[in-house]
Amino acid sequence: GAFGGRSEIAPGDFICALLAQKTRRPVKIVYTREENSIATRQGHATITTIKTGVDKTGRVLARDVTCYMDGGAYSSTGPIATSVPFLCMEQAYKMEHVRYNGYRIYTNKPIRGMIRVHGRGFACGVDTQLDMIAETLGIDPVEMRLRNAREAGEYTNTRSYVGSCAMKETIVKAAEKAGWAQKWGKLPPFRGIGIGCNSVQTGFPMGIRGGSQAYIKFNEDAGVTVISGVVDNGQGNDNMLVQIAAEELGVRPEDIQLITADTEVTPSDPGAYSQVSTFIGGHAVKLAAQKAREKIFAIASEKLEALQEDLIVRDRMVYVQGSPEKAIPLKKVLRMGLAQGRPVSGEGSYWPKVDPQREWVKNPFGQMCGAFSFGTTIVEVAVDPETGQVKVLEVTAAQDVGRAINPMVLEGQFEGAVAMGGQGGILTEHHIWDQGCTLNPTQLDYRVPLACDMPKINSIIVESHDPDGPYGAKEAGMSIAMSAAQAYSAAISNAIGVYLDDFPLTPDKILAAIHNKP
Repeated sequence: GAFGGRSEIAPGDFICALLAQKTRRPVKIVYTREENSIATRQGHATITTIKTGVDKTGRVLARDVTCYMDGGAYSSTGPIATSVPFLCMEQAYKMEHVRYNGYRIYTNKPIRGMIRVHGRGFACGVDTQLDMIAETLGIDPVEMRLRNAREAGEYTNTRSYVGSCAMKETIVKAAEKAGWAQKWGKLPPFRGIGIGCNSVQTGFPMGIRGGSQAYIKFNEDAGVTVISGVVDNGQGNDNMLVQIAAEELGVRPEDIQLITADTEVTPSDPGAYSQVSTFIGGHAVKLAAQKAREKIFAIASEKLEALQEDLIVRDRMVYVQGSPEKAIPLKKVLRMGLAQGRPVSGEGSYWPKVDPQREWVKNPFGQMCGAFSFGTTIVEVAVDPETGQVKVLEVTAAQDVGRAINPMVLEGQFEGAVAMGGQGGILTEHHIWDQGCTLNPTQLDYRVPLACDMPKINSIIVESHDPDGPYGAKEAGMSIAMSAAQAYSAAISNAIGVYLDDFPLTPDKILAAIHNKP
């Protein structure tokens, strides 16, 4: 798939391009399912030890984490991959003191890279330990997280400022929707409910490719062409760019032609990396549209005999604010501009406000990214004590998305995140290795969730209006993937009365935990 599998050039990509150049013919790479399992980037397996210190009220005072990551045969995105699970944890929860030792180990396996639920075992460990501490102190797990949740205006331990944060609101709304107060500690045997919380970065730079640029031009019929390097891998980026341009330029989406993904024509963009497409790519389109709009107002102000700052554009018309009778069609303004040698176009670029001195290994301090998303997932399950099979009854997912530009797309992202982070990532998906060879490379043996496997999902969109995001928007969906993994783990542990620490939670492990329960 796209997520993490193409964070860098792989040998096959380079060979394909080279062969196309040499032969002057199209060249296509087709992997078998087994080749896809052994010759492409995979997620890291991790072994993590977590030590947490708290006071009597459950407030976390210190956390000491050591994480060993199976990196496969080459470095790949090694330093980033080793750091990201820790960063997600320190963003989500307040901690006065923290120590993290991350080790990425070379092994005789395929290369490991990023994935949508990167470090899910690490994240599950943090929340499992919070549940254990809460039980010891007699604190409700929801209250435990509320007492330690990150808030806006704070700095993380590695000195990143959190400009927007509605994590507490996601916890409260998810708990209300899931009926937590009515279910926690009151469900019948082998029924369980669990909660997970996480945070994800929006827009950390990748060397010189951290920013995005966009061009916009008007044609004489008032049609708009938007040119952007943003790529749509299925998450709705094309529609997002058109929405933003239409909003700023006062036209309809059908008036806009979009050119993307052609590096010969489009300007620079980091790609769908570090959740930047809306925050950075959309921001660049917004700025380009604003510059084009300024040129429109400069032309229209002369005809309408009004100040530029008094003009607005909507519904393909330019109006004087407060005087709707004083208006001129946008098409006429554009033709006037062409006749005067003043064609309308705009260029915009945006780079996240990060600390350029921050570095993954030598200097891991300073502003890491442009914004942070925060998510909470609550899961209710039933476990069959005779087979170890898990039936997921209901999932409630709430995320602080900054601003929901397209709510329907966000709900789709939430559902995909639950599928990948929880239903697949915790219940079924894993490779079995022997002497560097995978024993389950096919889709029959490596089980990804199908539509018929998915439970009911309640999606809750929470808005915090990030000060640096376009219209306040930031990442949406990743925090759900991570917190879904945590919630699935917590719910199963609650159902069987044993804290589990080896993922995925397959039936054999669950049965063993039930049978070995003290």
